[in-house]
Amino acid sequence: MTFDLGLTLAFIGIALAVVLPGIGSALGVSMAGQAGAGVLSEDPDKFSKVLIMEALPGTQGIYGLLIGFIMMLKLGIFGGSGLATLDTTGGIFMLCGALPIAVVGLLSAIYQGKAAVAGIGLIARRGEESGKSITLAVVVETYAVLALLMSFLLVQFSPLVVA
Repeated sequence: MTFDLGLTLAFIGIALAVVLPGIGSALGVSMAGQAGAGVLSEDPDKFSKVLIMEALPGTQGIYGLLIGFIMMLKLGIFGGSGLATLDTTGGIFMLCGALPIAVVGLLSAIYQGKAAVAGIGLIARRGEESGKSITLAVVVETYAVLALLMSFLLVQFSPLVVA
């Protein structure tokens, strides 16, 4: 088998789309989980409200995984018709398609985790305000959704230039 730079670049894009938002989500969920454990040690009845806040930063990892699967489908990994052979330009197109969700997913998950920690603090003091704390954390999610959309569009409409 010969070295295929285009396909290698596309696989780097897949890895970035999955790994970076996954790291961000793990960090964000961890921060919120630590804050939530402190609240629950004082008031275990707030578990469901705290759990929602902890789960929010995990969505970016799901978005990255989704883009990774879409890229793999586009490359024919699951299709049975064989793996695409790309020239360098095609690989660059695929790599660039992965970058919005990779970078924004990483950062927004971390910052959503910080917003979730603050929201968990609000829930600790005023449990009836959990809807407001969820809303504040979800606003950060908007940018991850925009990055997901951009990555989807870039990947879907990138021409696969066959070598």
